[in-house]
Amino acid sequence: MPIAIPLRLTVLTCAALVLAMLGNATFPALIPLFQDSWDLSASQAGWVSGVYYAGYAAAVPVLVGRTDRIDARRIFIAANLLGAVTTLGFALFANSFWTALPWRFLAGAALAGSYMVGARILADRIEGPQQSRAIAWYTAHFAVGVGLSVLAAGELASRFGWQSAFFFAAAGSVAAALIVWLGSEARPPQGSGGPATAMRWVSALKNRAAMGYTLGYTCHIWELFGWRAWLVAFLVTAPALGGLAQAEATRLATVALIIGLPASVLGNELSIRFGRRRVLTVVMASSAVCTLAFGLTADGPSWLLLALLFVVGVMVMGDSGSLTAGAVGASDPEHRGALMAIHTLFGFGAGFVAPLAVGIVLDAAGGMEEPRAWAWAFALLAFGAALGPWALRLGHTTRSL
Repeated sequence: MPIAIPLRLTVLTCAALVLAMLGNATFPALIPLFQDSWDLSASQAGWVSGVYYAGYAAAVPVLVGRTDRIDARRIFIAANLLGAVTTLGFALFANSFWTALPWRFLAGAALAGSYMVGARILADRIEGPQQSRAIAWYTAHFAVGVGLSVLAAGELASRFGWQSAFFFAAAGSVAAALIVWLGSEARPPQGSGGPATAMRWVSALKNRAAMGYTLGYTCHIWELFGWRAWLVAFLVTAPALGGLAQAEATRLATVALIIGLPASVLGNELSIRFGRRRVLTVVMASSAVCTLAFGLTADGPSWLLLALLFVVGVMVMGDSGSLTAGAVGASDPEHRGALMAIHTLFGFGAGFVAPLAVGIVLDAAGGMEEPRAWAWAFALLAFGAALGPWALRLGHTTRSL
């Protein structure tokens, strides 16, 4: 049965997600700093950024899949305590490319028990149209968490050193665990009496409607995470902005990232009113065009770069909430944990590859100081986004997946 007042639970879960996300962008926001102090190439920086989502992809089948058998609330709390430990570990022991990799991998694994598990907390306690809206608001707060992570990293690193940003993020993970522990009630999972794990995964994969949204989500995450990971580095090195300082770049990036919240919520509301597939097709295609144009502005007029920065910030998040809400809404409650695990495994798998792919392209095309390299890098992200409408349609029309 749904709780009487879903607003309170939604607000608390969104707040917990934002706090859990404070460590998300601590490394990507400081790529120029780490490149200088650790002598990293763009490809190596891409590895450290991407391995975070590799950790997520490795852990999500276990952690999210187990929400069919274990109350998601318990998993969220444990994962955030792990997140605090791994973030502290990075601050205390990471000092090179090789020492950074394992700590970021483990931090990503902790996120696997936070983000989509938090959505499962809502899905198990709220039903009907309120469920779609609650999940859309929740997924939109991912952008707020990333934005505040970027801002905190830039401000704290410039004043107290980069380790302070990771200490702050670790405190956020502890606070997130406390909020969920004190602010949500225990509830047995709806799928506790379901079939064996393998059968639940097979059943979820055969759900054509849900898998259509998952395939579209994969294309969306490719574009979004690649753009987020390299945004600050782009703003710092773009000739159009005349050598923007690290702290200034993180402030600008924060605004561009946070405006994704209303875009994600509005996208879901438009989907409810005008049809989810129709709205998603328009938003994904438009986002691809905007990302492609943004990559061409590195040495263009500063006003054009800034205008496209905020346009991309809106468009790249316009489909996020709707895609996840669509997948959750189309899932069978008995197999919802397995479906949500597959949804995030596909998406965050793309999130691992995209930052690395951008770094490789940047190195191959002349480095971050070369505007042409940025044009090719963002074109690669735009191409993935452009596949979104096709992937969404494929998932809905194919007889078997």
